[in-house]
Amino acid sequence: MRRRMSRAFTLVEMLVVIGIVSVLASLLIPVLSQARATARRVNCLNNLRQWGLAATMYMGDHGGYIPRRGQGIRELKIITRDSDWFNCLPPYLGEQPYRILVEQGKQPKAGDRSLFICPSANDSEGAFFMPYAMNMYLSPWIRPDPHNIMEIPDPAKVVFMADAPGPFSATAPSAKAFSVEPRHRGHANVVFLDGHVKSFSGEYLGCGVCDRKRDDVCWQTGSEGINQPPLD
Repeated sequence: MRRRMSRAFTLVEMLVVIGIVSVLASLLIPVLSQARATARRVNCLNNLRQWGLAATMYMGDHGGYIPRRGQGIRELKIITRDSDWFNCLPPYLGEQPYRILVEQGKQPKAGDRSLFICPSANDSEGAFFMPYAMNMYLSPWIRPDPHNIMEIPDPAKVVFMADAPGPFSATAPSAKAFSVEPRHRGHANVVFLDGHVKSFSGEYLGCGVCDRKRDDVCWQTGSEGINQPPLD
């Protein structure tokens, strides 16, 4: 009996062990949370890289023409146009056009493992949920023809697609609801017309304010002809 009692933990020893475990947990939980956030950001960058690759293949098949952006400053309602990016690009990635997914009742939603869905995005109000959106200034429907890559002075600096709030198919830094969404711990992911991807702070881009007109991140195309008017 004495041997058994001498081997048992005292109340003080148990409290010490519990205290140590609590301290370790308080140190590890933020690290694990940060690791999960980093994994989601990397997954998002990979999704955008795939969209950039699809755009490159599409331009190769269509004489350099860039897909249409969709409805621009208005929430997405029209999903039937084949030349909008969300319909014409998915087949290049082995996916169904967005309009077909909707018709089949397979519309992507938050949490789905889909190229349409940023893993850090939450469902938003609106007819459709699209947390990636095309550059608002590219291929607007007010142009008789879409933009052509040969018209863009520096494709490596012009954004093709970025993190977006969800109800819109086009985005740009703005004070309006369609603004680029810095959902990755204050950063937003971007893919450029040349296919490279990068993460920027929302402050650097001007998310929720206006385009900061950075030398390395261009939203306006610099092309001639009819273009999207500057956004607030």
